Amino acid sequence: MATDKNIGITSTVPIEIIYAAGLRPVDLNNVFIADENPGALVEEAERAGFPRNMCAWIKGIYAAALRTRVRRVVAVTEGDCSNTHVLMEMLQLRGVELIPFGYPYQRDQVLLRDQMERFAQALGVTMAQGEEWKARLDRVRRLAHRTDDLTWRDGKVSGLDNALWLVSCSDLMGDPNLYEAKAREFLDEACAQPSQPGGPPKGSADRPPGRLEGGVRLGLIGIPPICEGLHDALGRLGGRVVFNEIPRQFSMPYETKDLLEQYTRYTYPYDVFARIADIKAEIVRRRIAGLVHYVQSFCFRQVEDVIFRELVHMPILTVEVDRPGPLEARLRTRIEAFMEMVGKR
Repeated sequence: MATDKNIGITSTVPIEIIYAAGLRPVDLNNVFIADENPGALVEEAERAGFPRNMCAWIKGIYAAALRTRVRRVVAVTEGDCSNTHVLMEMLQLRGVELIPFGYPYQRDQVLLRDQMERFAQALGVTMAQGEEWKARLDRVRRLAHRTDDLTWRDGKVSGLDNALWLVSCSDLMGDPNLYEAKAREFLDEACAQPSQPGGPPKGSADRPPGRLEGGVRLGLIGIPPICEGLHDALGRLGGRVVFNEIPRQFSMPYETKDLLEQYTRYTYPYDVFARIADIKAEIVRRRIAGLVHYVQSFCFRQVEDVIFRELVHMPILTVEVDRPGPLEARLRTRIEAFMEMVGKR
């Protein structure tokens, strides 16, 4: 249900400023992919005029914004999807107020500060108020970092659960207190119990932990997958995803002194080379044997696969998917061949 306090976001933005304004951020990506039938949201956008050969994430965000009836949306105009501009225009056509936010390509701190100050002004708060919320949210994010440690270091949290908790850091479930309470409960269970079967529906971060024993240590790089079952398919073939690259970035994994440093070090919206430096460091730290690079059909980031293959010297499987749904048999066969090759190495 729509409320005046809800404000949609199309990608990770300084949510500290949103919370300082007394508002509730709603990551429309999470609304889309957690829907009982995300494919229907894509089809809804296509009926509204979005072309078939456009990224399904953009179409899902559009339909999710209408479904949740948010009155305002923060759209990342630079540093995210190149189709965001037309998404903004389509939402404006439907009466949604748009607030632009851009990450400067070369991490220019002067330009980034200007964007953040404009963002704060648009929401009627100051940067100082946002900094106060940074201290509060940093404490909550440390729980996500602990979940990450339990995945790659202790083997007590599955790669899928890891991804769900880290992805939820983009808006902290719209309520940092709620996220904190659920994360503490999850961590207590993860530390105390070696295995818990079952769990809530797809797309929920509120899942019981699952212990992982042995297996080939893998990294999953690229945007979060739109498909179902990728982590599970890798697990059934002896793989352990111990690194979810972009979801980890949503958790703001570095110790920083202020918002400007925090959103400068956040790798996702900037050039691919900073991401590669981060990935290489985590390959060593997490003892990763192979990478799975997820690319979304009709996304400009597909071309980055060329750069990864040239600069990251280890086995890489590229997985491309168009629409939400289970993995196709063709992809399962490719995953099986990749796991067999990495296992032999």
